[in-house]
Amino acid sequence: MSSTILHAAVEAPAPGGDEKHPFLVGLGERVRALRARRGMTRRAVAVAADVSERHLANLEYGIGNVSMLVLLQVAGALRCSLAELIGDVTTRSPEWLLLREMLEHRDEGTLKRVRVAVGELLGMGGSPGEVRGARSPRVALVGLRGAGKSALGQRLADDLGFPFVELSREIEKFAGCSVSEIQALYGQNAYRRYERRALEEAIQIYPEAVIATPGGLVSDPATFNLLLSHCTTVWLQATPEEHMKRVIAQGDLRPMAASKEAMEDLKGILAGRAAFYSKADLRLDTSGLSVDAAFEQLREAVRGALQMPL
Repeated sequence: MSSTILHAAVEAPAPGGDEKHPFLVGLGERVRALRARRGMTRRAVAVAADVSERHLANLEYGIGNVSMLVLLQVAGALRCSLAELIGDVTTRSPEWLLLREMLEHRDEGTLKRVRVAVGELLGMGGSPGEVRGARSPRVALVGLRGAGKSALGQRLADDLGFPFVELSREIEKFAGCSVSEIQALYGQNAYRRYERRALEEAIQIYPEAVIATPGGLVSDPATFNLLLSHCTTVWLQATPEEHMKRVIAQGDLRPMAASKEAMEDLKGILAGRAAFYSKADLRLDTSGLSVDAAFEQLREAVRGALQMPL
């Protein structure tokens, strides 16, 4: 990118007239700190980033409302990630940075072992009285709507002699209204808070249980971490076509009712969540299976994981 193009991108005034925007001020401070840490002059960074020294000075003093492409060039010149330049939480201290460096480019298996070990170190590996390393007798079913979490969960709970907890119903009890009303009246953030609170209470109350979780629970990493740490998790999978058929049979098309491309929406949701669902301890594909056949496979897998007789 030429410096002429960059001139227009960097020269835009900061929001709010003469008053500096706090984000731009913080960004400039991080640029100066990173430049000092690298031992580079402003001129050296400007040359490496193909940005004029004046424009870089504006950026450092919080008056340069730069484009993302310019930030990428400055990050490259400072040999840091864009996240570190912008101020991601995992870049805000030397310890965070050292941890990022250790974990970067590790495979998924290694990252999972690190997550489990860190969870145990921080006391997140289970409740008091649970045997370290043993499967939790709290069984949580995860997956999209239409996977069979409610139907199979109730049957599994009956078979194991455990309480059955449908987390969506617990969320509604806390809020005093339906899930759709929570989201319409208070928004997604409020719903996620109720969801976290309902899960925390279920973990506290039930040492043994089968928990059917909302499909979107994996969207909040903190809540999903809590689930992974305190439950034996099972991903109930199905093809998008199978999910759609079951959802239609239930008379519920949320959140796809207003979409003309409902199947594409469903595929997109599944694709976006699959990497999180796959963190579950166990996995069962219910596609093409009757409820009875799916239950028998689920029962065998869970009883095996919990070392219970078949």
